[in-house]
Amino acid sequence: MRKIREIMTSDVETCTLLDNVFEVAVKMKEWNVGSIPIVDNDKLVGMITDRDIVIRGIAEKHPPSSKVETVMSDHLVTATPDMSTKDATRLMAEQQIRRLPVVEGDKLVGIVALGDFAVNEMTDEQAQHALSEISEPGNHMQ
Repeated sequence: MRKIREIMTSDVETCTLLDNVFEVAVKMKEWNVGSIPIVDNDKLVGMITDRDIVIRGIAEKHPPSSKVETVMSDHLVTATPDMSTKDATRLMAEQQIRRLPVVEGDKLVGIVALGDFAVNEMTDEQAQHALSEISEPGNHMQ
């Protein structure tokens, strides 16, 4: 069985607690990504998605200069590099998330997205099942 380390992206663009929401949005545009991990000295402390910026930022009338803590998710679901891809997809489906930060201890070492599984290993049926589970309405803000 494959491990997360075999399919994760290890060159992850991040922001820090010193950045503001506008800077995160600019980085999302530059890198053409929908989420940015927030780190403090390589320690993963949060994630911001484009949806977080809209729902927790704009819709709540926070200015673009707001601190990242204003909109970031800090209750994180993570994987380890040695987690099996099967366990990771199950976790993503249960938690209804599309992107899973990969950590060793508290240190961010990579990220894996639903698409990484589809490209690297999953059958169409497995990918469809995971996507349908993740796409279920829920209260998760990630």
